[in-house]
Amino acid sequence: MEDNYNIVIIGGGSAGLMAGIAASRSGASVLLLDKGDKLGRKLGISGGGRCNVTNAKETDELIRHIPGNGRFLYSALSVFGNRDIAAFFEGMGIRLKEEDNGRMFPVSDKAKTVVDALVRKVREQGVRIETHAPVAEVLYDSGSVTGVRLGDGRVFAAPSVIVAVGGKSVPHTGSTGDGYAWAEQAGHTISELFPTEVPLTSSEPFIRSRELQGLSMRDVMLTVWGDKGKPLVSHRGDMIFTHFGLSGPIALRCSQFVVKQRKKTGGGPVRLTLDLYPDKSVAEVYDDTYALTKAEPKKAVKNLLKSVAAERLLPLLLERAGLDGDTTHANIPKQAWQSLAGLLKAFPVDVDGTLSIEEAFVTGGGVSLKEIDPKTMQSKLMQGLFFAGEVLDIHGYTGGYNITAAFSTGYVAGLNAAMHAEEAAGAR
Repeated sequence: MEDNYNIVIIGGGSAGLMAGIAASRSGASVLLLDKGDKLGRKLGISGGGRCNVTNAKETDELIRHIPGNGRFLYSALSVFGNRDIAAFFEGMGIRLKEEDNGRMFPVSDKAKTVVDALVRKVREQGVRIETHAPVAEVLYDSGSVTGVRLGDGRVFAAPSVIVAVGGKSVPHTGSTGDGYAWAEQAGHTISELFPTEVPLTSSEPFIRSRELQGLSMRDVMLTVWGDKGKPLVSHRGDMIFTHFGLSGPIALRCSQFVVKQRKKTGGGPVRLTLDLYPDKSVAEVYDDTYALTKAEPKKAVKNLLKSVAAERLLPLLLERAGLDGDTTHANIPKQAWQSLAGLLKAFPVDVDGTLSIEEAFVTGGGVSLKEIDPKTMQSKLMQGLFFAGEVLDIHGYTGGYNITAAFSTGYVAGLNAAMHAEEAAGAR
């Protein structure tokens, strides 16, 4: 053995850095290993490079925005929740501001501010950091962790090891799924991995023709439908048509439901509908649009409707409704106008999948939570083995929810890894 530590942390992202801070507070000897050249790489590009450090919503609402097993986080959030995260950064001199939907950003609008502060805090507390240090194996013996072996053959002994290496999304930041094999070697189950918070793909003719490419839709509602004609989920906000399908915040939020529905139905297309007027009924849309034509009876409907829907979307709407754009008020077929109102409330888009897990913002699936103690983040199968962050089967929407889960589970894992190491030392 080259060196002995109380705790070894694998992964220098959000969860790993926070684990290092919590673990070293009590004076424990901590080694933080990262295979990359610098720490906090994914954190550094989060929130569009501004770093959305947490979300200000109340705990119950916060958890509702983590549809992938968010309830597992109640214990961790009670120890180190979103308000604690905000106070932690403010305490380090990083002023925060709240933006739309509870998102919390540094006033500097620079992720580097957050990453630098975390790394500085880790160093100040005496944590030894090694970059360019890929772990080849987590070492186990008789039901307990004993340390780690690096790719270069060096071995570090420790009674506590925290795996915080992320999932498989955004691999250029170092998240390449390394942790799953170490978990399996300890006897853990890995829930099937899938992309989430990822753009949607579609083979619709209007997508393939790129006629809507780059068209942004503001404050609209996107609904995913099940195979029995029941809505699975609806999200309201902004989206954009792309050359391959749909992207933007609400499309990303719908993605995990598309993945699950496709799996349920054997991989067929999934129907989504776009509602351009979420606050109005079909009848109200009908009356309002019809009133426009009545007010200017000699004007062609294709010109009148430019205030109703995006100009590039209008030809599609009129074609599907069976309306001639040159029609004037006196000649409007009532049934076709009813169809138009229906399309403005539910424009259908058949989606046939998503981009790859590597192109997703978040990894769905991961280390099964049935085998993790929610109060400590310790494995129920291997003493001294802890997990934190995206390697766990937890996934939320974008908007500060995943990073909150990472900071919270990292903090709890760090605290309890230190306690476990202290107990292990006392038992010797």
